[in-house]
Amino acid sequence: MTPEQQKSILTIALLAAFADGTKDDAEREEIRRIAQSLAGDSGMADLPRIYQDVLLKRTTVQAAAAALTDPGHRQLAYEMAVCVCDVDGRQTPAEAQFLATLKSALQLGAQQTAAFEHEADALVDAAEKTAPSAVPWGVAGAATGAAAYAAAAASAPSSSSSASVPVPAPAGPGDAELDKSILNYAMLNGALELLPQSWASMAIIPMQVKMVYGIGKAHGVELDQGHIKEFIAAAGVGMTSQYLEQFGRKLLGGLLGKVAGRTIGGVGSAATGMAFSFATTYALGQVAKRYYAGGRVMSTAMLRDSFQNLLGPAKQMQSQYLPQIQQKAATLDAGKIMAMVRGA
Repeated sequence: MTPEQQKSILTIALLAAFADGTKDDAEREEIRRIAQSLAGDSGMADLPRIYQDVLLKRTTVQAAAAALTDPGHRQLAYEMAVCVCDVDGRQTPAEAQFLATLKSALQLGAQQTAAFEHEADALVDAAEKTAPSAVPWGVAGAATGAAAYAAAAASAPSSSSSASVPVPAPAGPGDAELDKSILNYAMLNGALELLPQSWASMAIIPMQVKMVYGIGKAHGVELDQGHIKEFIAAAGVGMTSQYLEQFGRKLLGGLLGKVAGRTIGGVGSAATGMAFSFATTYALGQVAKRYYAGGRVMSTAMLRDSFQNLLGPAKQMQSQYLPQIQQKAATLDAGKIMAMVRGA
């Protein structure tokens, strides 16, 4: 794949990221940072300009698609766009329309895309069950919204709830037990990022949701998906931006590709230094452990500072655990990944 073809696929991925028109300033800034980071690592100095062209609508799906003449590259571009649209939940009508336009521009038919769309839909379905969809806030003793993290330990129940007092969290479990669980999730997500299947990284965020849910439950707090995703965002881990970074590094590192069944052994060796999901997941887990063990009193600024302070040491740990991550990657296939997301 030439640099021009890589840039066309990245342009399509960025167009997909902004297709729903709902990205807030923080997410847009994180995507801009990713474009700069990928540009610096790959030597593609014009990636930040591509980001600006997409944000300011100076480029189109048709223009990006026209540069892709290889059928495999067109298929990959479409799959990446589907993943970007799906990574934060079910597609909005605007995202569905964007994908229909993209499919037409790439001259792809239903027969070429049906199998992948089925896999992506199944993963979205499974991800919705990674944590309860609704938990009474009187039991959870937590508030929704990122602003809640700047408030005290727990807000009052909603107006539709009875005036109950949040249940205080019992003494937390042993740190060693939670640390082991966090490390296992981090290694698994590092392995998922090393897989060449274009949709594999979509499973990383559901696994992060499962991890945070387990940490909260260990401290006596029952969380729903909305609260967990808001907590992850408050810590500074954007869902779309996180996936775009994983995808960009896979694409520029030549790791993306098609495999049948199990992935090829030793695939991790091709991505040494690329994967960052281990560090992101480990730092997020440690922040969650502190947050729920400490009575949920950390502000948004404290959450983000804690996450950033933990990210550096977690990146150093990643090299220590790289052999285990590579070994795990060589054992994963689509069935196992789907089972893990479902919690089987």
